[in-house]
Amino acid sequence: MTASLGIPLSVLDVAPVVEGSTPADALRNSLELAPRVERLGFTRFWVAEHHNMPGIASSAPAVLLAHVASVTSTIRVGSGGVMLPNHSSLVIAEQFGMLEALHPGRVDLGIGRAPGTDQLTARALRRTSTPQSYVDDFPEQLLELFSYFDGEWAPDHPYRTITANPALGYRPQIWMLGSSDYGAHAAGVLGLPYSFAHHFAAANTMSAAATYREAFRAGGTIDAPYLMLGVSVVCAETDERARWLAAPGALSFLRLRGGRPGRLPTPEEAAAYEYAPQELALLNSRVSSQIIGDPETVRAGLAELVERTGADELMITTAVHAYADRVRSYELIAEVVGLQPPSPPA
Repeated sequence: MTASLGIPLSVLDVAPVVEGSTPADALRNSLELAPRVERLGFTRFWVAEHHNMPGIASSAPAVLLAHVASVTSTIRVGSGGVMLPNHSSLVIAEQFGMLEALHPGRVDLGIGRAPGTDQLTARALRRTSTPQSYVDDFPEQLLELFSYFDGEWAPDHPYRTITANPALGYRPQIWMLGSSDYGAHAAGVLGLPYSFAHHFAAANTMSAAATYREAFRAGGTIDAPYLMLGVSVVCAETDERARWLAAPGALSFLRLRGGRPGRLPTPEEAAAYEYAPQELALLNSRVSSQIIGDPETVRAGLAELVERTGADELMITTAVHAYADRVRSYELIAEVVGLQPPSPPA
């Protein structure tokens, strides 16, 4: 059965480094995956910023996106996201302004407020002993970022004479990312599209969606609220195989929560692991937000999520050990929801 969800589907990639592979392998897989999902009809290909995580190679989104954009032609490419407190707004404006200048009309800049890492690594990134102070000035950073793209500064702003080249006049589509009501409210007030991390903060999804819609003010970059949800999906020919493929992601999550991040384990290693009762309880709460199964199970799960939340778009992330299984998962999803390949660029 094929039944359209009526909304776009996109892909979130973290260039996963699996046991038995290297970061270079992970990055090559990402560059091979992007044109594949483009041909399947997915709307966006986003990469996420993480640091000090041996199982994730996408630490420099702008660099990876430059390569992704060069091997694709129609799919939108973007960050899901860039963690703004880790960087100077000027640097981010220059990087993503350059991407927009090179690939006009195809670049999304998703901005996040969390560090995307542990506090020690955040301190190393920000070159300060008090990384939290950088989070506290997030609104000012964000407004500076907008100003570098648009050239609209307050008359007394100390940076008003700085020209961010090639950012000025090359503004990508800016998104707010979040896993709480903070980002939802900011996105609404600023009139930005909002991407919520349902895949790891499902308990906050409905509250954030309501906050975003209630706070939304037209006049930013869009005229009506636009909500995208990140969702963890593993699709295979049978429910049983999908659960087998998804198990390494669960074990990897436990290790991360326990302060022992590593490469994504194999299904065999995950199957052999003896889970403690408290670990099983933690995983049960996590699995409730995931969609794992055969194509019909996945289609039904995605449809239920869209109906319950009113999401305008879903961004799917798939953590499995074998690259071929990740590709197959996206192929099955595209087929069961009836995604259409894009028209060739003019």
